Amino acid sequence: MTGTAAALGAGLGAAVDGGRFPGGVLVVGQVGAGRSVVGRGLVAPECGDVRPDEHTRYDLASLTKVLATWPLVGAAVRAGLLDLDAPLRAALPHLPSPGGDLTTRQLMTHTSGLLPQTGLARYQHTGRPLIEHLCAEPLVSPPGAHHRYIDRGFILLGLLLPELLGRPLPVLADALWRELGLTATAYGPLPRDVRLAPTEQRLRGAPRTWGIPHDPSAALLGGVAGHAGVFSSAADLASFAEHLLGPAAPAAPTGPLSSSELPWLPGWFASSRRPLVAVEPGLSRGLAWLVAERGPVAYHHGFTGTSLYLAPDTRRFVVLCTNAVYHGWDRTRLADLRAAALHALLPADR
Repeated sequence: MTGTAAALGAGLGAAVDGGRFPGGVLVVGQVGAGRSVVGRGLVAPECGDVRPDEHTRYDLASLTKVLATWPLVGAAVRAGLLDLDAPLRAALPHLPSPGGDLTTRQLMTHTSGLLPQTGLARYQHTGRPLIEHLCAEPLVSPPGAHHRYIDRGFILLGLLLPELLGRPLPVLADALWRELGLTATAYGPLPRDVRLAPTEQRLRGAPRTWGIPHDPSAALLGGVAGHAGVFSSAADLASFAEHLLGPAAPAAPTGPLSSSELPWLPGWFASSRRPLVAVEPGLSRGLAWLVAERGPVAYHHGFTGTSLYLAPDTRRFVVLCTNAVYHGWDRTRLADLRAAALHALLPADR
C-alpha cells in the first residue's frame, strides 16, 4: 500500500510540477489495514502557502452521481418506493412521455436515449416543473440501445428522489452522509476558505469559481443536482469507500434512510457493480459505476479532477482529489494518473 501511494504520489507531483494544476491529494487504502495519504502542491495560489491534505475540500463534480444520487436510489428501492425496471411514471403518474416511460435502470446505466446536452436555461421561468420538461424532450436513440454517458439521466433522478422520499435532495443526502460519518461532505454553495479548493476562472477579471459548482447546470439549479454540486474531502471519500467495501449485513427495512439500514450499502454496491452495458472492450457500466472487467474494479470520475476507485476482491481503494480545471479543462492532464490508479488495483498479469 505504501509503495502504491508513493508511485501514485510521484505521478501527482509530476503533474503539479509541470503546471497542470495547483495541487491535489490522494489516499490509498485497504479496509482493515489503514490508509496512506499523499498531498502535492498548493490548494491554489489564492490560498497562499496552504498545502492540500485529506481534509481539503474539493468540488466533486460527477462523483456526486455515486456519492449522493446512487445511494439514495438504493434507499428508495429498498424502501419499496422505486422499481429499477418500472417506468418512472409508475412512481410519478403525471410524468409525460417519452421520459416517463424510461426506467431507473436505463437512467443509471446511461442507456436512456435522453438528449446529451445539459443546457437547462431555456426551461427557466416557464412555470412548469423541470422534471416534466426533461421527460417531454424527444429521445435521440431507443431506450436501452446505446451507452452514452450524459448528465441528464442523473439530473432527472435528482428531481425524482425528493418526490419519492418527501424531502429536498440536500436534506436527504445530508442525512445519509451524517449516518456514514462524512462530516466534510455537503452540497454548495460553500463560503470561500483556504481549505476549499477553487476551480476555473470562467471570465477574465472575474472572481474564480470557488465554493459554487463548476458544473453550469448544477449552478443553474442553485448548486444542488443529481449529477453534480457536492463538495467533499479525500478523507470522507476514503470513509465512503470503506463503507462500500465493508461486509454486508442484513437489516430489516424500517425507513428509507434509517441507521439500521445502512449496512445494506455494501450489498447495493455489489449489485450495482455487476457489468450491465458494454462501454468498450474490457470496460462496462453497472448502475452508475464503471467496471473494469479484469479485477474487477469499480470506479467513477468527476470532471473537475476527482476520482474514486474500489477493488472489492482485495478491499483496496484509491481516492484522487484535484482541481484539475483550475487552468481550464484538458482531458490529458489527469489521463496518466487516472490510468495508473486503476492499474494499481487490477490483479497482476500472469
